[in-house]
Parts: sequence; C-alpha cells; structure tokens
Amino acid sequence: MSTPTTTNLRSRMPNPLPFVPEMAVVGEGLHKVIKNGSIPQVTIHLLQLRAGQMLGSTYFTIRETGNLRQAGESEARITAVATWRDATYFTEAEQVALELVEAVLSPNPSGERVPDELYAKASAHYDDKALWTLIMAIAHIGFFTPAALIAKPIPGMPPGQNYSE
Repeated sequence: MSTPTTTNLRSRMPNPLPFVPEMAVVGEGLHKVIKNGSIPQVTIHLLQLRAGQMLGSTYFTIRETGNLRQAGESEARITAVATWRDATYFTEAEQVALELVEAVLSPNPSGERVPDELYAKASAHYDDKALWTLIMAIAHIGFFTPAALIAKPIPGMPPGQNYSE
C-alpha cells in the first residue's frame, strides 16, 4: 500500500492565474494588508489555522502549521489551536482573534455572529487599524476558500507549484 506524498499528489484544477490573472492583484493586496505590522504575524497564522480547521481544509491547515513552525511556535501552541477555548497557551488578544474567526465562520441561528460584546472585547485589544487587519486576515481566508476546497491545491507546496499543469 502506497502513501500519498506531495510528489505524487495532484490538484483537481490547473493554476488559476492563466485563466483569471486578476486574482493575483486581489491576492497581493490582501497579503500586503495582513503584513502591515499592526498585529503580530503569529496572530494572523493562528486565526488562519483555526479557519482552516473549521473549513476542513488540509491545504490551509498544512500551510498555517508550517508558517507557525517557521515562526518558531511550539508544537503545544500549534496543536492547542483546535481547542483554544480551554487552552492556556494564548494571550487574551490571540484568544479574541480566534473567537472572531470562529464567530464569522460559524452560523448563529439565535442571533448575530459577532455580537456587540465580542466587538467590545476585540476593541479592547486592538485599535481600528489592527481590527481592520484582523478582518482582512479573515477575508484572505474567505477569498481563497473556494479555491482551496474546489480546486484542492497540493498541500505544502508553494503557490504556483501547488496546482496541476
């Protein structure tokens, strides 16, 4: 029995840029915003890892786990993202970021996804620029979610090399 590796995996679809080159402009803009320095990159990676877990995206979870390891994060913190609510590894600001991404990505049939109380908690930890940056970090995942789930780029491969040709 063979085990799949990144050398024999194939995405479902080819690289989108030859077909929709405008994606690169939007993607580049989102990347610039989330790297504007208003919040730590680790916080971005933590919330994007949680989003990947919630979406069931191997592509996102492998990418963000790799980013966190590259940033020097401990395996305990990376693993605890899945159970962040009762984990003691995260700052209050990181917990708020994780709570925001869950609120945005989870239906709430009994009310608002992001109630005033959660917004107030986020505003206590982040200024307006940082809040907009968090919003754009969630938007970044939202923008690429259809590609990750439908086209299924190859997990762990760099952009441009993670699609079938």
